[in-house]
Amino acid sequence: MRLFAAIYFISFSIFSSQSAFAQPNTKQQTADYSVHTHTFKSAVLNEERTVTVQLPKSYQAEPNKVYPVIYRLDGAGNIPLASAVIERLQNDNRAPEVIIVAIENTNRLRDMYPTVNKEPQGPVGEGGGADKFLAFFEQELIPLVDKNYRTHDYKVISGASAGGVFSLYTLQAKPELFQAHIAYSPAVWWNYGASVKSTKSFITKTKELNSYVYINIGEEAGIMRERYDELLQAMQSPKVRGLRFFNDAFDGISHGLTSAAGVFNAYYNLFLPKQMPISALTDDVASIDAYYQNLSQQWGEQISPPDRAVRSLGYNLTGSKQFTRAIEVFKYNLKNHPKSVDALSALSYGYEMQGDTRQALEQMGSALAIADDSYPYINYLKETKARLQAELDNK
Repeated sequence: MRLFAAIYFISFSIFSSQSAFAQPNTKQQTADYSVHTHTFKSAVLNEERTVTVQLPKSYQAEPNKVYPVIYRLDGAGNIPLASAVIERLQNDNRAPEVIIVAIENTNRLRDMYPTVNKEPQGPVGEGGGADKFLAFFEQELIPLVDKNYRTHDYKVISGASAGGVFSLYTLQAKPELFQAHIAYSPAVWWNYGASVKSTKSFITKTKELNSYVYINIGEEAGIMRERYDELLQAMQSPKVRGLRFFNDAFDGISHGLTSAAGVFNAYYNLFLPKQMPISALTDDVASIDAYYQNLSQQWGEQISPPDRAVRSLGYNLTGSKQFTRAIEVFKYNLKNHPKSVDALSALSYGYEMQGDTRQALEQMGSALAIADDSYPYINYLKETKARLQAELDNK
């Protein structure tokens, strides 16, 4: 389990505006992030709603770039933690820059829960407005964010407790609206576990679901734990193709801290890293193309298989003595990067490890033919070629 060891608190203040959402707003620059707060009248909810939008650091400098969007329930106070974690992942090429949209509450229980609670242990008579709240997202909030900001069509919905229930509800009610759903300790005990029952029914009927889901739980016990475990069992169904599902259980962590405990794992598992993991590589090198197509779709930019990343896959295979597969990967990489000295050198290495000295020497010769004295490892290439030639002459 990867648990983010330190929580980074970023000084974050919100500047409020009473203008209509579509109009220019006063903004505040915070630690290189541009922060906009908008208050506007929702026709769907028949009330004023406030949202805060944090734009990425590169937003102004790269006017043609588009960004995935994270919709965070329960207000702007949740932005700093998510932002700090995602920035750390970005530094390791494990996450794209994102736009974060935080929605302030007016009537939280009404909006988050799909059903009215009838169970005595909770507030009886509350809830039941999730369908209208989802309509607010679909008909008003998302279109307005898309209109005013450079968004990419990859959206995440994230919430805790009641917000976690709403996040899971959106998966069932509008599976295509969000591509990722994060639910920190979702309060699935609500109304005799109504959301668990609806989720189980949805999963049973669904054969394919191109989505990501992360859930977690802390030290909760009793019916909360029982109903969560029932949800967990349903979500782990192997029958749903395309569903990327992750979960955590944190012993000793209170309900209110499960979002802080889980935020690193939630986004670490969500975003595909630029360095393709060896676990994603199948026997067919076409899986490399598929991986980077998915990565590009998620990140909102065209990312071709990088020379260094693909070479790393090949070296991983040579390390485990899968020489034939390694050579296939090195050849694939050379096809994409035909003028790369490193790609040719890697293919030479693959052949050498396989025991094919003649082919290794040929590829090393090709590498030297396009390398010049500015290449930092030119002496290594020359020495390797001489060694391979000597080995071949002595056979």
